[in-house]
Amino acid sequence: MTESAERRTADVSDVTGQQSEGGLQRIVNTQPFWVLVALIIICIFMGTISDTFLSERNLFTTTRNFAFMAIVALGMTTVIVTGGIDLSVGSVMGLSGIMAGITLAAGYPLWFGLGACLLSAMAAGAVNGFIIAYFRMSPFVVTLGMLAIARSLALVVSNNRMFYEFGPDQPLFLAIGGGRTFGLANPVWALIVLTLIFMWLYRYSTWGRYVFAIGGNYEAAKLSGVPVERVIVSVYVVSSLMAGIASFLMVGWLGSVTNALGQTYELQVIAATVIGGANLMGGSGYAIGAPIGAALVEVIRNSLLLAGVDPYWQGTFLGGFIILAVLLERIRGRRSE
Repeated sequence: MTESAERRTADVSDVTGQQSEGGLQRIVNTQPFWVLVALIIICIFMGTISDTFLSERNLFTTTRNFAFMAIVALGMTTVIVTGGIDLSVGSVMGLSGIMAGITLAAGYPLWFGLGACLLSAMAAGAVNGFIIAYFRMSPFVVTLGMLAIARSLALVVSNNRMFYEFGPDQPLFLAIGGGRTFGLANPVWALIVLTLIFMWLYRYSTWGRYVFAIGGNYEAAKLSGVPVERVIVSVYVVSSLMAGIASFLMVGWLGSVTNALGQTYELQVIAATVIGGANLMGGSGYAIGAPIGAALVEVIRNSLLLAGVDPYWQGTFLGGFIILAVLLERIRGRRSE
């Protein structure tokens, strides 16, 4: 592992709350910390000008909505850390959601529908990763192709139908995606568990160290014995797996599924990931940054709606925050040098 990769891995462990020398200073110097500060400021400001923003109903809706995005962003962060990108996550959500809908509508039990959902998602990720790793093709090109393929397959297997009857386990399915536990939406609890898992993987697992090593210096990682190709395949499988989990939960919340599920979701996920501190050049990323970035994106969207801003302007604000996040990362990187 290169020195730069080790330093970046240390940064990740610091922001996840691990103890190290000068840990507090390191946390303050990370992008997720300042994004969290911005998020708190926006929430306080909106709370003072809108009676609706801090209402229980709006907070419940906002946290549930950003949970779906953040779950996918966890997988996207891992891909970006290796220096890649996954443009297919939205289409994979559509395909895996359709597979779950078809399976459950045919009368199969819930666990069978979950398996169909996750396996179809992981298969798409495996294809992405295999081509990128072993044929050394551009992640942008490969995942852009999968974006079209997965969306087309969702259309083919569904015959452009909507599925809203999910067999004998439908009440349980709808409760998992649309219910709440101890006041929080179930997708939020799923996000919390998955974030803790990724924090552990980044900090303690050999796989996590390999991921950051590849992003820090591909050739050096390969020369040092890192199984680069297998790790790259795994990160794309993980990215698609997170898309599949989010899709399963989202279908349970919506109570129906069409092949359009997850359309344009990739832009929001990439925005949340970059805003949360993932470096598009690779080698740097934060498990906790994914939910923080997703929360900021959703809070901005919600604030614009409450403020009466035309929804067509949402893309402008989102794009502006992506550019700002990359600019701040570039400035922070120059200062650390």
